[in-house]
Amino acid sequence: MTNSPLITAKDLLSVGTAYVPLDASVLLPGQKGDLDAAFRERRLPNARRFDIDVFADPDSPLPHTVPGAARFSRLMGELGLSEETPLVFYDGKGSVGACRGWWLARLFGHQNVKVLDGGLAAWEIAGGALEHAVPVPIQPVSYRTRPQYRLLAGSADILNADAHTVVLDARSHARFTASVPEPRLGVRGGHMPGALSLDWTQLVNEAGYFLPVESLQDLFAPVAGRRVITSCGSGLTAATLLAGLAIAGLPDGALYDGSWAEWGSDPQAPIVTGEE
Repeated sequence: MTNSPLITAKDLLSVGTAYVPLDASVLLPGQKGDLDAAFRERRLPNARRFDIDVFADPDSPLPHTVPGAARFSRLMGELGLSEETPLVFYDGKGSVGACRGWWLARLFGHQNVKVLDGGLAAWEIAGGALEHAVPVPIQPVSYRTRPQYRLLAGSADILNADAHTVVLDARSHARFTASVPEPRLGVRGGHMPGALSLDWTQLVNEAGYFLPVESLQDLFAPVAGRRVITSCGSGLTAATLLAGLAIAGLPDGALYDGSWAEWGSDPQAPIVTGEE
């Protein structure tokens, strides 16, 4: 395996049970479905459900923000995972939730962690078997966190950023310019001063696979040599940009966890609309 966060379905099949699969499927604004039921009905062998909204701070008014280290440790242990367990995150299709899971695991110090390129659909195409039976009970174990908070950013990091730092916004360009309203009530449209628009969908093809390394490097060329903070609507697709940076072989960025759900709700936060 390389240092890329990606693993193909073919490579995952070749290593057998070396990795524990975690289904981190999410619903983006406007999507509907029962993800827990989908997991019970069709999943990778030995998979566990990694619910992004459970692996979150239950006391935060913002959606699926980073949990405390103690909560993350307890939840991972309840899934039978230690900090040494090799992990591979996947979605039903694509990798939005998987990239958030990958980033969260790395934030808390997990080192051997991958994203299944193309998700469950890619696994099926490669001929991988699926489990359909009721998941068996899991024996809890101990999980030790080693937080890497350099991977996390807050609004103060953006307000106090120097010229060496750039914010990449993963939302659609229409939301970035406020040409369309935000999907969340009470959230203003627009973007942070100085931010650059890079719609996360530009990093993947129609089937949900990441683009080749060279194509990703071209997309990130405008931020080469700068510290990158990624942002989106609520901290999900911002992780896709961070995964893209890693696949392209570029230095780690940081994720603004509150993202536009926080910034756009703050009447004091500076906002730019239109093309800057």
